[in-house]
Amino acid sequence: MPPGLGGWKQKIVAFAGGLGAPGLFLISFLDSSVLTFPVINDLLLIELSIQHPARMPLYAFMAMLGSILGCVLLFYLAEKGGEALFHKHAGDRAQAIHNWVVHNGFGGMLIAALLPPPTPFKVFVVAAGVFEVPLASFASAIALARAIRYFGVGFLAIRYGHDALPFLKQHIWRVTVVLVLAAIVSYVLSRVILRHRPPAGS
Repeated sequence: MPPGLGGWKQKIVAFAGGLGAPGLFLISFLDSSVLTFPVINDLLLIELSIQHPARMPLYAFMAMLGSILGCVLLFYLAEKGGEALFHKHAGDRAQAIHNWVVHNGFGGMLIAALLPPPTPFKVFVVAAGVFEVPLASFASAIALARAIRYFGVGFLAIRYGHDALPFLKQHIWRVTVVLVLAAIVSYVLSRVILRHRPPAGS
């Protein structure tokens, strides 16, 4: 278990670990909203996927769903009064994060969600709520980023076993660059396709 977890957090992790897929949902939800469990959801996903490879899609989906709903909860909390919290945690980066979130919308949130630690992703989530990024755009970006992350981790778990996380850590920036480029290409293509879509009824 990673260092830095208090006793009560360890109890939550132990409880969640015994639940299987619902436990992954719980840890991902809490990690994305009001608490922090560094890499615990990835470790649980790897462990469960190794034990039950056929269930990997379920585990990845539950981790993804928990993370999406956790981010949406944090989004709503920030929307109701999180500007002071945003500026406290963003510090000197507040204006840059504000500009990134407001001007880039879906694409900006997608790239922020794909960036590896120590990127302060929760600050971007709070900023999205404070500066009223459309919820549909916000949730869609989180969903795509988390699907890429958790299904990718699940695939690596089945292929590399317990070496999956060390593999990711060793190649984290290469993997991140590939994912971000793929996301950008996908986003640009979708905008081009929608822009040239014929009007309804034509």
